[in-house]
Amino acid sequence: MTPVPQSSPTAAEAWQLTAERASEAALFFDFDGVLAPVEDDPDAVQPVPAVMASLEALAGAVSRVAIVSARPVSFLRDRFAALQHVDLYGLYGLEVLHEGEIVTVPAAEPWVPVMEELAGRARAELPAGTLVEFKRLSVALHYRTNPDQGPTIERWGREQAERLGLKVQGGRMVVELKPPVDQDKGMVIGEAVKELGCAWYFGDDMSDIKAFDALRAREAVDPKFMGMCVAVANPETGAEVSNAADLTLDSPHAVADFLAGALPAFAR
Repeated sequence: MTPVPQSSPTAAEAWQLTAERASEAALFFDFDGVLAPVEDDPDAVQPVPAVMASLEALAGAVSRVAIVSARPVSFLRDRFAALQHVDLYGLYGLEVLHEGEIVTVPAAEPWVPVMEELAGRARAELPAGTLVEFKRLSVALHYRTNPDQGPTIERWGREQAERLGLKVQGGRMVVELKPPVDQDKGMVIGEAVKELGCAWYFGDDMSDIKAFDALRAREAVDPKFMGMCVAVANPETGAEVSNAADLTLDSPHAVADFLAGALPAFAR
């Protein structure tokens, strides 16, 4: 195994090291803001077309490619139906597509009716312009089209979380309420990289910092492991996500170009 440089490698060096360890390497991606531009209407979001071919090519070159998202797996499956070898984790890992079936963490299932009731209450009580996204196992309250109401919506979300015993996840112009089940992106990545020699994670939001942390933790216990954290910068999360990363890209289109530029390293 090629030793990892003591300082962070350049992008070209990191891709070369990944290619040399392809059989024990994996690539993990958030969806919104990373593989797809953020839209006012969450249902309208589509992946950047140019990213699809690169994901499929990389999935055939490394041990694993996976998308780890706050979206339901059903949503992700619709967007990536053309890809044959990309794993899907939805709702921060509460759902996973396994052998063609969507598998839900058992502890989360009893919370479905609670979330359905909460979504109805949100639609009735929150200000006009709030987009209430019911995801079966979570409820996201979007205020992108009504940013002045952000503090009101976030306060309402925290009050409901306290009333129902839910978790609160902040994001880009959204507050999300989730079941009190111990699962997040960091736990997904921490488990997934246990037997790997190399992994990348591409994220753009606060919840992705936990995934970055999981790669750092793996490096701390195994100096031969290489973890690369890539932030897709945006003004809504400020510098915190970028400061936690090794590399920064400026848009999902830049991610598509970055992945396409990496493919020659795997053809050598």
